[in-house]
Amino acid sequence: MSGADIVERYTAAMRAPFAVLGVRSNGSAVTNVVYLPDDEPEQAPRDRIAARALHEIERYLDDPAFRFTVPLRPGGTAFQRRVWEAIGAIPLAESRTYGEIARTVRSSARAVGQACGANRIALIIPCHRVVASGGSLGGFMNADRGDPLAIKRWLLAHEGYRFGA
Repeated sequence: MSGADIVERYTAAMRAPFAVLGVRSNGSAVTNVVYLPDDEPEQAPRDRIAARALHEIERYLDDPAFRFTVPLRPGGTAFQRRVWEAIGAIPLAESRTYGEIARTVRSSARAVGQACGANRIALIIPCHRVVASGGSLGGFMNADRGDPLAIKRWLLAHEGYRFGA
């Protein structure tokens, strides 16, 4: 993807310690936050919602306890939104397994994993806090290339998650 493609596809893009974050907004809410390769260029925000999203992401990167308030429009099915709501309730520095979330929303762990993979607002809807049973990190699907589990590991460590605890 070239820099020109980034301008067409994203309302803003910023460099983070683990990837470039591409943000899309519809002018009234964030519709996507995706992990892009490190070699993608940054892009100044093209609207106030994208500017607010970048500002809030910067605050989160400075302080993982920061709570996002930017308006979101994640799309998805009613089931996916229930999963994302349950994931949003996972406290900072904690995780839940796919099975635990499945019990909360009365579904299967596989369906929860699929809902995580469909999350278009990565980082803000913290699917990185969902791990596999048995202590492994599980998957992390919202990356275009590179090592998605390295991103998940970075985010969890940033939030104070204790691996193997």
